[in-house]
Amino acid sequence: MREVTYDTIVEAVKRLCIDANVELGSDVVRAMQEAKSQEKSAVADEVLSQLLQNAEIAAAERVPMCQDTGMAVFLVELGQDCHIVGGSLYDAINEGIRRGYGEGYLRASIVQDPIQRKNTGDNTPGIVHVELVSGDTCTIHMTAKGFGSENMSRLQMMKPSDGIDAVEDFVVETVRLAGPNACPPVVVGVGLGGNFEHSAYLAKRALFRPVGERNQRPDAAELELALLAKINQLGLGPQGMGGRTTALDVHVELYATHIAGLPVAVNINCHASRHKHVTL
Repeated sequence: MREVTYDTIVEAVKRLCIDANVELGSDVVRAMQEAKSQEKSAVADEVLSQLLQNAEIAAAERVPMCQDTGMAVFLVELGQDCHIVGGSLYDAINEGIRRGYGEGYLRASIVQDPIQRKNTGDNTPGIVHVELVSGDTCTIHMTAKGFGSENMSRLQMMKPSDGIDAVEDFVVETVRLAGPNACPPVVVGVGLGGNFEHSAYLAKRALFRPVGERNQRPDAAELELALLAKINQLGLGPQGMGGRTTALDVHVELYATHIAGLPVAVNINCHASRHKHVTL
């Protein structure tokens, strides 16, 4: 049994929160650069140039790339032979958020409950998903999820008879309805299967995958590319100002489902697709 301390997790989470908000991942930068090289619209080309310049300034000056520094969402892959000592995993993550958003001068965007809506002042609590895996390590994946794009996400409980064509139509329609509100070019996470809540989790989980990385199943990878092509034919373009690049990528995650069900969830991420991870 290997031990990971509470303090180690707090420090790691603090760094993840700051780095995710000021350093746009190389996968997203490459995708925007490639999109820029293929754009025919002068406006779209200029918008992509400004987004790339914004990312450069944020990284160089260690300031947030967007004023919406998001809700902190974590996917923790906890090895069954890894023991957290000195405090609970959830408390450690929330303390890391508290310190990271404070020391990084990141906007506190979380209210304590959806009715009274009093700001917690430190961006806690975060959303934490834990998956128990083999091994003795603890891998923490973090995303700072802005709500301009989060609010544009949708879920539909389809019937098996609706078929994959209806799934594709739903995904594309979700992006079309989002329009400029999701700050395109977007990254689209699609959860297909499971049940009501698990399809939404799959869609969120899909957004942790690096841009450009395909699903390992060939049929799912083909679906990702087909959806990407259809979405980019919408012509919304960067920031909704027209062009060929409405989405940088589409990621599909699959899970078993009931014989009577075809759940599909779509979780949209803005161009600031902020995801970092660390293995302890």
